[in-house]
Amino acid sequence: MRREPHVRFCERPGVRLPWATHRNIYVRSQRAGERVMASVSRFLTTKLRLRVNEAKSAVARPEDRKFLGFSISNDGSERRIAPKALDRFRERIREQTGRTRGLSLPQIIEDLAPYLIGWRGYFGFCQTPRVLANLEAWIRRRLRSYLWRQWGNGKNRFRELRRRGVSEFKAAVAAGSPTGVWRMSRHPAVNAALRTLYFDSIGLPRLYVPVSA
Repeated sequence: MRREPHVRFCERPGVRLPWATHRNIYVRSQRAGERVMASVSRFLTTKLRLRVNEAKSAVARPEDRKFLGFSISNDGSERRIAPKALDRFRERIREQTGRTRGLSLPQIIEDLAPYLIGWRGYFGFCQTPRVLANLEAWIRRRLRSYLWRQWGNGKNRFRELRRRGVSEFKAAVAAGSPTGVWRMSRHPAVNAALRTLYFDSIGLPRLYVPVSA
């Protein structure tokens, strides 16, 4: 069944209610949505004496609206993380992995872990695991970039790469590269030295945890 526009109401609680103050109502058409919205608005204002927040209430397609950080695809097949929630997440990670913080990588991860675990506990409920997997990869790249800058100069970078099992030739090429730190975070030698399992071993939480069969 194709799910068409839904109605969202946001009322400010003036009395104790057995439901939350935000609700989505899904209907089959724009016309039905407008009819339901008018009916429910009338009930809220006349019977319950609540004020409907017109700025946050609308008739729209499911994918165009968010609800508690989620959005729903128009056909109802996917429960997605809303774009604004993803933007807030990325901004928080950027703040905590800023290249000038001067902390060790374990300290950075220790700071990140509670936020990542809490965020995963809430948004892991989404039905788009590829989004979580992409965020994981982006976080690891941020951390590789942070560490590459922290290693400082070519000599130290060479030593750190060799210590992590990178061949002498590849380590020398990477350490001597004039490429910027963000691009170097995707360099094969840097990725080989700082694999996903390395971040697992020092306590970086995963965002996507597949459900066991």
